[in-house]
Amino acid sequence: MALLLFLLILLVPASNANWPPSPGYWPSSKFRSMSFYKGFRTLWGPQHQSLDQHALTIWLDRTSGSGFKSVRPFRSGYFGTSIKLQTGYTAGVITAFYLSNSEAHPGYHDEVDIEFLGTTFGKPYTLQTNVYIRGSGDGKIIGREMKFHLWFDPTKAFHHYAILWSPKEIIFLVDDVPIRRYPRKSVATFPLRPMWVYGSIWDASSWATEDGKYKADYRYQPFVAKYTNFKAGGCSAYSPAWCRPVSASPFRSGGLTQQQYRVMRWVQTNHLVYDYCKDYKRDHSLTPECWR
Repeated sequence: MALLLFLLILLVPASNANWPPSPGYWPSSKFRSMSFYKGFRTLWGPQHQSLDQHALTIWLDRTSGSGFKSVRPFRSGYFGTSIKLQTGYTAGVITAFYLSNSEAHPGYHDEVDIEFLGTTFGKPYTLQTNVYIRGSGDGKIIGREMKFHLWFDPTKAFHHYAILWSPKEIIFLVDDVPIRRYPRKSVATFPLRPMWVYGSIWDASSWATEDGKYKADYRYQPFVAKYTNFKAGGCSAYSPAWCRPVSASPFRSGGLTQQQYRVMRWVQTNHLVYDYCKDYKRDHSLTPECWR
């Protein structure tokens, strides 16, 4: 019996070894869910969308993908949705939830991305976070990518993915766990112009999966993504000047608690697979926030 108890004690921590500690604070609980049509509109590919019981399904086949866009632009806020991805071969396919002002500033836009990079059989999805500032996503691309392999299978159930954007920082969250904080270190390296909220599924075979090694294979079409539990709150572009930016922590001034920082470090220690600031092949004179 004593030996059995000892073995059980050894097994319990191991079963949780790949699951993050509690963040201690859940910013998603501070914002009410909304129906899709209350906050969003179809942007393209309407024939590749369906809405059922508050869940939006969008899909990609060889004829088209699909996308949607928020009704209002925002200058800061919390933006989240729960997503369930397709299993199997999805190489070359991007499923995205992001902020952008590309339509207002073509060729010189800002963008904050959560993107799922499709994969091949037996390999995990890669969640890519990225930030573009004032045209760094146009022409000669200057990305600020951090990529993760998640601690769960995103094809098995819905999980909540969110971007918190304030004038001080951008925080990326997965199920309320902060996975990345991008602080404002200068005006030149931080997006400050109003942006809209977008979601989409599209073919990015040229780069999405292992730098384009594997392409979208339409024998496996349609490629499907489901979105629900839409949340968008904060200061719209039309809000008065005194509108207070939201926070990812109990601190109204922003930032993270010590516990949230510990959880973020845990994620980055155990699940981060790429950090642009640590890529020696990059020209970091173009990304000065890496060394400031």
